[in-house]
Amino acid sequence: MRIGWVGVHAEGIPALKAVCGAEYDVAGLMTLRRDKADKRCGSADYESICHRYDIPYHEVDNINDASSIDLLQAWQCDLLVVLGWGQILSPEALKHATIGAVGAHASLLPHNRGSAPVNWAIIHGEHETGNSLIWLEEGVDAGHLIDQRSFPITHYDSCTTVYDKVAESNLEMILNLLRQLEAGERPGQPQQEPHEAVLPRRRPQDGVIHWNSSSEEIYNLVRALTRPYPGAFAFLNDQPFRIWSAARTPINHPIATAGTVIGPVHSPEPGACGQMIATADGAILILEVEDSAGNVLQGPELSEQDWTGRRLSNAA
Repeated sequence: MRIGWVGVHAEGIPALKAVCGAEYDVAGLMTLRRDKADKRCGSADYESICHRYDIPYHEVDNINDASSIDLLQAWQCDLLVVLGWGQILSPEALKHATIGAVGAHASLLPHNRGSAPVNWAIIHGEHETGNSLIWLEEGVDAGHLIDQRSFPITHYDSCTTVYDKVAESNLEMILNLLRQLEAGERPGQPQQEPHEAVLPRRRPQDGVIHWNSSSEEIYNLVRALTRPYPGAFAFLNDQPFRIWSAARTPINHPIATAGTVIGPVHSPEPGACGQMIATADGAILILEVEDSAGNVLQGPELSEQDWTGRRLSNAA
């Protein structure tokens, strides 16, 4: 079976390595041009894998450009695998694989169709998500469902750890599909009719923290937008202040005006040091922050800051 591969996000790396390790014939790999990929959250180095397995490597601006279509046609692949790719493939791009093109969407479709499904699931406080492998066709995440894997979102997960689960399920589902196709099967069934709006695209400015929210809502926002995403942020002394890590506290009643720095938390364990911030219904402990100059503060260095009584705001 001759396979074409398209991807830029790290969620596709384990599956590609597994397919190469199983000695399937990968005709070529297409990824975003490096300067564009560097602007994408979670982009990964596909070039080194291609060099390792002697796979033709191509960087493109858009998969629907004429030059990209020519490349897809030249591959003469049986199956096109599209994992971790943000551009919707046109009908012309989809037609150059004899069996078809498959892609994965990091949710239990038809739930959470659209952009940033992992981030939105955490922001909304969902306790379960998953990954869906589908046959690609016109429309947003609308193709026939090939396979699904579900997994929990625990209180200890962030977008990074959930995407690790997504990546592992990509590997499992792609290898399972290849075995089925080799056996002469073509799995797939229509999705249930969606009853939800398509998730909107998230932009960096959507990460601003509204301190009048609950502690849980703020905690979810921080862990949903931590690295490799742009991060949740607030303003201190009119300067943006990115919060990369935080912890819930057992305080469940208002103790000060929301956004007020209650004071430092010290501990012999550096990872437990931070600053306590008042929320609408209690307080949250911030553990790692980055100021506007790019200076990262965490551990004892963060807890030694004299911020007590200052206010964090959602605008400069």
